[in-house]
Amino acid sequence: MSWWSGFFELRPLFHLLLPLSIHWIAEEMTVSVLVDVTTTALCPQQSSCSKAIYINGLQETIAGIFKMMVLPLLGQLSDDHGRKPFLLLTMSTTIFPFALLAWNQSEEFVYAYYVLRTISYIISKGSIFCISVAYVADVVNENKRAAVFGWITGLFSASHVVGNVLARFLPQNYIFVVSIALLIFCPVYMQFFLVETVKLAPRKNQELGFCSKVSYVVSRRYKSMRNAAEIVIFSPALRGMALVSFFYELGMSGITTVLLYYLKAVFGFNKNQFSELLMMVGIGSIFSQIVLLPILNPLVGEKVILCSALLASIAYAWLSGLAWAPWVPYLSASFGIIYVLVKPATYAIISRASSSTNQGKAQTFIAGAQSISDLLSPIVMSPLTCE
Repeated sequence: MSWWSGFFELRPLFHLLLPLSIHWIAEEMTVSVLVDVTTTALCPQQSSCSKAIYINGLQETIAGIFKMMVLPLLGQLSDDHGRKPFLLLTMSTTIFPFALLAWNQSEEFVYAYYVLRTISYIISKGSIFCISVAYVADVVNENKRAAVFGWITGLFSASHVVGNVLARFLPQNYIFVVSIALLIFCPVYMQFFLVETVKLAPRKNQELGFCSKVSYVVSRRYKSMRNAAEIVIFSPALRGMALVSFFYELGMSGITTVLLYYLKAVFGFNKNQFSELLMMVGIGSIFSQIVLLPILNPLVGEKVILCSALLASIAYAWLSGLAWAPWVPYLSASFGIIYVLVKPATYAIISRASSSTNQGKAQTFIAGAQSISDLLSPIVMSPLTCE
């Protein structure tokens, strides 16, 4: 029953989920080919490329520094000024980096891609999902949110499968062109069809001078950020989830940043093997998030699901780190079927512990805490991978 109730709750979210799914497909189809493109441009005629690993680590570090400030700010602004404008902003930033690689894949353009992609990461990575979760919380009843979050993260996995299928069978020259076309479609569709869920209060500073307006905005942002921090710090559930999210992301972010480059250097994997690995995880994740999570959640609750998923992530990290043969990464990837449940369980616990007016603040403040781990993990993982 909960499985179908979660499905029916998705109907009012169609105009959110369609462009989100297409956006995820467009991003995922570039993941496996980016390793080949960056390695070829930065380290011609070499199977491994320490320069690309270090640049990816630097990108994650810089993005992590700024995301600590940007993510909570975007969440607060979406609570105050509406979800739609910030979904449009965050989704649009992804277009420009891939446009560069569609145009030219020389060394200079790859460096320019990294610059634009870092800016895009700062604005969009994590914030798209957090603002979308806040949008869902505006629409869906609290008791049904866990099932809906399971469906949404299942769609996320399904989108990754479709993206990896396209990457597996499309010629490399067409991947970025198709990706850009899909990325452009998403904000255009949202602009015309997505309905705003936040009722905007009338502005009180219309007659203020310029300096007074600046002072008012700064003061209001400071109060809003302090309020978001207090919401998380003074709630045992939210405070605990902030710590869990930080340490989980610290490990997983470090592995994700360098794993594909490591597999390419050690086992000679290319975009076809990368796509197969990612598809395997994605197909299993669809089942676990869309079917398994809504069934298990009423029986055992979000906390038990979260603990089980965290244990699976430990097994995944252990096998990935000790991979001694080409088949071991496929075995470790199978644990992704379980550890993907960390995200929907986390969103459900945070949403349940937050009031309806503080959904964006709570989700993005904790995502901001995760971005600290995005800052720290590449500092350790990039040098280790290059050894």
